[in-house]
Amino acid sequence: MTRKASVAIVTCFNDDETINYDATRAQVRRQVVAGNNIMCAGTNGDFTALTHSEKIRLLEEVVDEVDGKVDVIVNAGMPATFETLQLAKEFDRIGVKGIAVITPFFIACTQDGLVRHFSTVADAVNTPVYLYDIPARTQNHIEPETARKLAAHGNIAGIKDSGGAQETLEAYLQVSKEVNGFEVYSGPDHLVLWALQNGAAGCISGLGNAMPDVLAGIVNGFNSGDIAEAERQQSVYTAFRTDLYAHGFPPAMVKRALYLQDASVGASRQPALMPNTEQDDKIRDILRKYDLLTVRAA
Repeated sequence: MTRKASVAIVTCFNDDETINYDATRAQVRRQVVAGNNIMCAGTNGDFTALTHSEKIRLLEEVVDEVDGKVDVIVNAGMPATFETLQLAKEFDRIGVKGIAVITPFFIACTQDGLVRHFSTVADAVNTPVYLYDIPARTQNHIEPETARKLAAHGNIAGIKDSGGAQETLEAYLQVSKEVNGFEVYSGPDHLVLWALQNGAAGCISGLGNAMPDVLAGIVNGFNSGDIAEAERQQSVYTAFRTDLYAHGFPPAMVKRALYLQDASVGASRQPALMPNTEQDDKIRDILRKYDLLTVRAA
């Protein structure tokens, strides 16, 4: 099985905080050129700051730009099953490779509640549904046994694990080995190669916004059997992650690192914390260290 690299693409904004669709399309083209697939409206895409109708138009623009060249998956997850269902049905109509559903946030869920939530969405659409676990942000966690139950659903195709704990990733990978057709996609940037070597179908990375070619290099090296090259690229990716994330909230740091490469991506919507000049200087130093200040969107 050929493993896949996907990037949780940023959403670009104008100075007045409206979405800059042209700049977002340019970032999509940049990832397509690198050979990466696209995740739309994820954590790194500021999805919690987007309105319902914006998400629908954003996906339409991204799908149109991709034009079938790579896979597109989109996050439909919202706190309530009701709105998640509305979004998922719209995304199903537009047509994508998969619909990711992040666990509800703000609302505390039982594991039975999560089973109902995901099953209700998966029942209502034809597009394969992917569970999306990121407990540090949502305060809800899909237990491995819950993932096993949901894996038996005919339209739940896998899980994106952004928990960051290798132990949990191992447990999800065990489910994928036991349940045919259930795929695991790794979220933590430092575990891309490890996950591939242990049976993951691929990765979905936010850091790839700022370093698309290195992410593609890890997965391409693995797919071609050049593990030494994959290890070399992973070491660069991990070091960049460590350097960059030392300065703040990872999605904000990724967006700012990309902004300093290409100002057309804009800032994030408020109340996201804007990095200050001193912080920008530190990020520029990191970008220079990795020869990333010459990159521009196509």
